[in-house]
Amino acid sequence: MTLHPLLKAYMTRKSRSVNLALRRYLPKDDALIGRAMRYSMFAGGKRLRPVLVIAGAEICGGRQDRVMPAACALEYIHTYSLIHDDLPAMDNDDLRRGMPTSHKKFGVACAILAGDALLTEAFRLLALCGNSKLVAARDVVRATGILAEAAGYQGMVGGQVSDTVETGNWHQISAAAAAKRLQTIHLNKTAALIRASLLVGAVLSGADRSRAEALDAYGKNIGIAFQVADDILDVTADKMLLGKHGSDRDNDKLTYVSLYGVERSREIAARLVRDAKTHLRPFVAKGAILSLLADYIIERNY
Repeated sequence: MTLHPLLKAYMTRKSRSVNLALRRYLPKDDALIGRAMRYSMFAGGKRLRPVLVIAGAEICGGRQDRVMPAACALEYIHTYSLIHDDLPAMDNDDLRRGMPTSHKKFGVACAILAGDALLTEAFRLLALCGNSKLVAARDVVRATGILAEAAGYQGMVGGQVSDTVETGNWHQISAAAAAKRLQTIHLNKTAALIRASLLVGAVLSGADRSRAEALDAYGKNIGIAFQVADDILDVTADKMLLGKHGSDRDNDKLTYVSLYGVERSREIAARLVRDAKTHLRPFVAKGAILSLLADYIIERNY
């Protein structure tokens, strides 16, 4: 898919700013752990979650510079999750974005610890937002709680546990039960951090309850749509383009495609995007970028 020119310009500009900030915040020495952290952080990636933090802030009247540490914190947590996902005890992948995974490059122990370091450092970065006199301390506390819940056992970690447990076992339950579990997995595994990205940016910018709830509902829909699109790409996209060897189908994972098939999954993703856009109405013209981003999420080819 060719990115809409407005979205392309926005994503390019914001991701460049995020990358510059990441280079400032990451360890600069030659210690093994620092090298491992930098390796995975700069092994490619769309920077979707930090861009969503910034977009969530800007749509609520905030500024990029005030939420940049939080934007980087989201990318830290996302990257840590990928490092751990690739481990032999999880998805056991040798490649990530066309490059050797962290445990292949640095060994399993160092990969685990690099992930641990990124997770821990993420909350130090988020705390930096409190150094600005223009961000209320109560908002930093609230954003910290949102991120911790989204990343923890009630969110991403819980989703990963369910995803791991269901691998190879989902055929033993009814279609209705499998559909319910699939929704729960994707709400937590993928959508939780996407929702949190938007909410953290909004909360740090002093968003009122109605705006925060609208962004949360938008994030929930595009978060699930993102995972549905990933499930489709897992069976339809060029593996070289995806930059990975294995597939969810090979591992017999419970996915939208394994349960509904490709065409029905595309219909579900399209409906989710339509629903997401309805929650942008209160923002009027300010919601244009997020509307374009919703389309991109299901039309991308990697």
